[in-house]
Amino acid sequence: MSDTVVLRAATVADAAGIAETIAAAFEEYRGKLVPESGAFRETAGAIADELSRDSGAIVAERNGRIVGCVMVKLMEGDLYLGRLSVVPALRGTGLARRLVEAVEDEARRRDLAGVRLGVRVVLTGNQRLFASLGYAEIGREAHAGFDHPTSINMRKALR
Repeated sequence: MSDTVVLRAATVADAAGIAETIAAAFEEYRGKLVPESGAFRETAGAIADELSRDSGAIVAERNGRIVGCVMVKLMEGDLYLGRLSVVPALRGTGLARRLVEAVEDEARRRDLAGVRLGVRVVLTGNQRLFASLGYAEIGREAHAGFDHPTSINMRKALR
């Protein structure tokens, strides 16, 4: 088998692998995010439902195993990316960047104006990553029950 990481569109059959990858990637945030990330409530069934409806995903696969993923859906004329996940063993290899670039390529293929995402206010490293990829803050919002912003919305114009 090859150690090459291949990116491809996800199918419903990938739902369990996507759920496992999200869980592994987000584990470092357990107990650190307030409110806790919804990623901890992701299930293979819920992901399969999303993939069979209006959402999609891109997976990164190595040796037949999903090692990274990102969920996508249409939002206000843009493609929204969420749950960007890379297994801990492959962090720092550029895989997150490749997944974001794949989302941007998909948005261009669909002739969409841009790509959007949300990032927690406390995750400054993630904010720096997205800024380095050309994303700019377009607003902040508070999760339900909070009186201060907990999330930053970012966008990259593609045209």
